Amino acid sequence: MHRILAIFILLIASACSSTPALPPRWPEGATLSLLGEVHDNAVLHAQRTALLRRWVEAGARPAILMEQFDREQQSRIDALRQRGVKDAELLIREAGQGSWQWPFYKPVLELALQYDLPIIAANVSRSDARRVMVEGLAAAGFDAALPTDILSTQARLIEQSHCGALDTATAQRMALAQIARDQFMARQLSAQGQRPAVLLAGNGHVRRDIGVPRWLGPAAQSQLRVFAWVEAGAEADAPAAYDIRIPVPAQARPDPCEAFRKR
Repeated sequence: MHRILAIFILLIASACSSTPALPPRWPEGATLSLLGEVHDNAVLHAQRTALLRRWVEAGARPAILMEQFDREQQSRIDALRQRGVKDAELLIREAGQGSWQWPFYKPVLELALQYDLPIIAANVSRSDARRVMVEGLAAAGFDAALPTDILSTQARLIEQSHCGALDTATAQRMALAQIARDQFMARQLSAQGQRPAVLLAGNGHVRRDIGVPRWLGPAAQSQLRVFAWVEAGAEADAPAAYDIRIPVPAQARPDPCEAFRKR
């Protein structure tokens, strides 16, 4: 039933004149596909999962890289797979962590388990991020040679997302943690070699101008396709941030700035 609903939503979205046509098969000429998200948008998750399932059922066999798993969980994921675990609920229970809304990601894990696709932890932990904020990127093994546009834009976006409640120095430290995540995701994509790979991550991570693609080599960049599901009414990103933008209705949620105003 969930699969039928997801496919129905995708077909309806594809029929809308404002929605670009999505490739029914793995994008031709691409090895890497970055599929962005707004983490709590239910329509987005249904559409994206249905698209990924269409690609797999048409023959694609990508590795599935997920922001939702920290790199420390990779050994646990691998151990469960080696035991032949096919239960997505068990995988989430044993290897999932944090405040992710796991019911959104369960269908993706079910797809990966059904077709025996690699599941790759693509995030750094909060402890890693805190270390980067305090000691810098190099101390945690990341590239500290930052193009100025990446750091300044990331810091500005973080200030905006925190409703102006952060000072510039704090926003820049938090931007370093975001950049560490992007660098690690890029490393995990590159580590897949010639195997097709798909990264599931927030729209900010998949941006061509400041996100993961900036940390990929020229060869990988030439094999890249970037998709982003963008909520109606959201502030526009840079025009070239994504290859394909898929509009979705905004998810109903409390005003994120209200908590900052109360403080």
